[in-house]
Amino acid sequence: MSFTEALHRYVAVESPTGDPRALAALAEMLEADAARAGFSTAREPHPTGDHLIWTLPARDVPGEPILLLSHYDTVWPVGTLAEMPWSVEDDVIRGPGVYDTKSGIVALLAAAERIGGGPHPELRVIVVADEEIGSPTAGDLVRAEASRARAVLGLEPPHPGGDLKTGRRGSTRARIEVTGIEAHAALDPDAGVNAIDELIDQLIRFRAAVGQRPVLLNTGTITGGGRTNVVAGRAHADLGLRFVDPADEEAVLEALRSLRPVRERGQVSARLLSHRPTWRAADDGLLEQIKRIAAGIGQPLDGRPADGAADTNTTGALGRPTVDGLAPAGGGAHARTEWVSAASIASRADLLAALLGPEGLR
Repeated sequence: MSFTEALHRYVAVESPTGDPRALAALAEMLEADAARAGFSTAREPHPTGDHLIWTLPARDVPGEPILLLSHYDTVWPVGTLAEMPWSVEDDVIRGPGVYDTKSGIVALLAAAERIGGGPHPELRVIVVADEEIGSPTAGDLVRAEASRARAVLGLEPPHPGGDLKTGRRGSTRARIEVTGIEAHAALDPDAGVNAIDELIDQLIRFRAAVGQRPVLLNTGTITGGGRTNVVAGRAHADLGLRFVDPADEEAVLEALRSLRPVRERGQVSARLLSHRPTWRAADDGLLEQIKRIAAGIGQPLDGRPADGAADTNTTGALGRPTVDGLAPAGGGAHARTEWVSAASIASRADLLAALLGPEGLR
C-alpha cells in the first residue's frame, strides 16, 4: 500500500475530538495497522475517546525507550469531507486532517515496518484522542511515559519548509464563572446581582493584570443570562492564554486564582479547562543528533521554537529531551486549505527510520 493510499484510508474515517464513535472507528484501523508494523497495542479508555498506546520492544539496543507522540483527533466535524473532499494533484494532498496530523501516523508506521528486523531501542507511541482541545484527559499518561523516556519525538506538523520545533509557548484554556442573584429587572433590580455585569468587570480587571506582561489573551466565548427582564444569575467566559516565559505563566495563573467578586453578594471562581506548560528548550543535544542523522541521508534541516502548543509542551517542561515537528510538511492547519506534501510523507518516513534504526538516536 502506498503512502497516499494509507493516508486516504485514515482521512476517509473522520475523527473529530469528542466524538467517541467516530474516534473508535479510526482507532480500530490504526491499531490493526500498528500491529502489522510490529507494535503491541493497548488503550487507555476515556468516555470521549480512547488514547492508543503502542510498544515495539527493543532489539539489541538496551536502555530507556524513545517516546513518540501523535494524535488521531481532528478539528473537523463529521461531514466535512462532503465540503472539503480528498484530492491529490501533483504533490499536494488535500483533506481534513491530512496535515494535522494523520500523515505523521502514516510516516511513523512506515518507518516502524522498515526497522522492525534490525537493531533498535524500545519504542513507545502515544496516539492521543483529544489533543486538539489541549489533551485534558491525556496529560497524566504523557507525563508518566515521558518520565522513563530517553528522548521524546513529536509527530506534529513542522515549521513551514520542514524545520523542527524545539520549544513552544505555554497554552492554557481557562473559564471564569460568576454566580449572581436573579431578580425582576424592573420591579426589584436591587434585590439581584447581575452575573454578566460582574463578569465584565472581572474580565477588565484580569486583562489589566495580563497586559503588564508579554502574554497573549483571547476571550473566546461569553455566555450568561437568559431574559432582558431578569437580572442574570449566571455567566461565564472561556479564555485562551499563551505564554513565552514560565514566570509570566505562573504570575498570570496566580492572578486568575486570586479573582474576587466586585459585588458583595456575587460569587466568582476560575478553573483551568486544559493546561500545557511553557516549554523552553534547555539542551539542544537531541536536535544536534537529529540534524546529523538527517544530513547523513541528504535531508538538511534545523530547528527553532514555535508559537502553537502540543503534548510536547508537557514533556519539554518536564526537562525531557524533546523535539517536535517530525510529521510531513504542508500547510493550512485548522483551515479549509489544509494540505500535505506527498513527497514529504516519504522523506519523513525515511528520516524516522534513520532516527529509530540501527544508526539512529542513542
